Amino acid sequence: MVENKIVVQQIEKVLSQEFCCYGYKNMTAELREMGWVINHKKVYRLMKESKLLYGSRIRPIPFKRDFIRFRSLQPERPLQYLSMDIKYVYIHGTGRNVLLLTVIDIYSRKVLIYLLRSHIKKGDVLLMLSLMLLEYKAEGMSIRNDNGSQFIAQAVREYLKEKGIYQEFSHVATPEDNVYIEAFHSNLQREVMDRYEFDSIYHAQMVLDRYYEWYNEKRRHGALKRQTPNYVFKNFNPVPFENEKLLSYL
Repeated sequence: MVENKIVVQQIEKVLSQEFCCYGYKNMTAELREMGWVINHKKVYRLMKESKLLYGSRIRPIPFKRDFIRFRSLQPERPLQYLSMDIKYVYIHGTGRNVLLLTVIDIYSRKVLIYLLRSHIKKGDVLLMLSLMLLEYKAEGMSIRNDNGSQFIAQAVREYLKEKGIYQEFSHVATPEDNVYIEAFHSNLQREVMDRYEFDSIYHAQMVLDRYYEWYNEKRRHGALKRQTPNYVFKNFNPVPFENEKLLSYL
């Protein structure tokens, strides 16, 4: 007789497929097709005991992460250190929050790309990063983020590693570790969120498009000796990028 542990391991292997969320009946059929002699009652019991029934929370696979060692950075050039984070944006017209994901360059404080969505998952992060890397070289790049499920996802970690980008994580419940983008969010709250009531996500998108362009092009920054992010970014790189437009998508 096969040990229950081995059966559970096989069930977990089936469920590890990206879109698979079988209940015990489909899982029984799957196991039988693989040659297992097993009834649906046992499959149900094992899945319930192991919290593998549909609707149970997916347990992330533990992994060793590199935590932020130094909160304050002194980057020597643009695109050396990036920071990304998610901020809630309240939509008055619907009474709901949407999510705003932003990536900034720490050297120049320039917003490189951003995303506004009702929900943000790992696929959205991957798409956004891939679009960003079409415009900016990843060589020697590091990126810091918190421990949100979108950022700790294996697919995101592997993508960054494949591109040669070093990823570091803030300590749990320590937003001070990601102080640069937290400061940006503070400015965003004061200059936009506290002054506008958004009718819809599309209204918010239009306002944010205008703000991010103004922020990069015209907003003077104390940490940049009262220069603008784009000025500092371009001044370091005398050869202009092929496409320097702010990246955004809805």
